[in-house]
Amino acid sequence: MALNYRKATIVDLKILTETRIEVLSAANQLSNDVDMSEVRKQSYEYYQNSLQNDTHLAYLIFDDEKFVGAGGISYFQVMPTYHNPTGKKAYIMNMYTKPEYRRQGIAFKTLDLLVADAKTKGINAISLETTDMGRPLYTKYGFIKMNDEMELPN
Repeated sequence: MALNYRKATIVDLKILTETRIEVLSAANQLSNDVDMSEVRKQSYEYYQNSLQNDTHLAYLIFDDEKFVGAGGISYFQVMPTYHNPTGKKAYIMNMYTKPEYRRQGIAFKTLDLLVADAKTKGINAISLETTDMGRPLYTKYGFIKMNDEMELPN
């Protein structure tokens, strides 16, 4: 198996958007009849804008010509803090590997590429959300559970 990991470009909008829908559907255990048209539209626009202004990087993984996985990282700025004097942060998202390619190190390598990119930008504040299925990967990589964040529900 000769896998090709490549950075996504603007020509990859369709595959990025459809992968996002697949990830969200799986993570939220949505049935195929759930209307994702607005999420699809907004995701397409997000990728279109963020790939051009360098606030998102995505890797697409192929086995020859067959798409087998993806992963992305979003970059953003918050107010500087003692622990993060630059205020630069990164958020890993949309990690996905086709079921028949799982448990072969693809997600780990993708994660490694994303983290390396953030570090080259001087970003050390890297976070993510995880599912139960993904938690062992992120724990193995060195991510730890956060205890101090809160969220205001809808």
